[in-house]
Amino acid sequence: MSNSLADELFQQLQGAPLQQLSQQLGTDQSQTSSAVGAALPLLLGALGKNTAQPGGAEALLGALQKDHTGLDLGGVLGAVLGGSLGGGSRQTDGAAILGHIFGGNQPRAEAGLGQATGLGNDRAGQLLQMLAPIVLSFLAQRFLGQGGNADAGSLGQVLGQERQVAQQQGGAGGGLLGAVLDQDGDGQLGIGDLLKIGGGLLGGKS
Repeated sequence: MSNSLADELFQQLQGAPLQQLSQQLGTDQSQTSSAVGAALPLLLGALGKNTAQPGGAEALLGALQKDHTGLDLGGVLGAVLGGSLGGGSRQTDGAAILGHIFGGNQPRAEAGLGQATGLGNDRAGQLLQMLAPIVLSFLAQRFLGQGGNADAGSLGQVLGQERQVAQQQGGAGGGLLGAVLDQDGDGQLGIGDLLKIGGGLLGGKS
């Protein structure tokens, strides 16, 4: 697999979707692009961690089949960016989806992304809420769209690889993934760790 899923989805969001995300967040496009580039490996890597748990891949596959088929990426983007976020549809309820993806680590994910990208917690949380339904829709299309024969094992395997790629690549997404998720909820992540992650990202861009 030459490109990671995060890379593939990032490419699909170039152009108008990225402009719309920027408008929603009130940020310029280069900052939004950097933030999306960090957030996608974080979301997909977190799903990879979840599917490694007993029953995790089966639960995700069931959710994709039940709630995330039928709308293509453009449709989900339209719903998410049209302001109907959380409007009763499980397909586009970003807040609920984030809760499932991160569990108790959600505040750390938002704080880490906010510091690493300069968005701040609120806008980082808003971005993750917008991206979470997009990520699941993308996965549903990817795994269920070509005949719908995906099984939990292959889904878990691909997302496990995604988690490894994110961690190996380092950068903001990989660094955040380790900092947010692989502390295993012990709360030992210090502010210095997050600032180092942020410094790595922002320093590398200048």
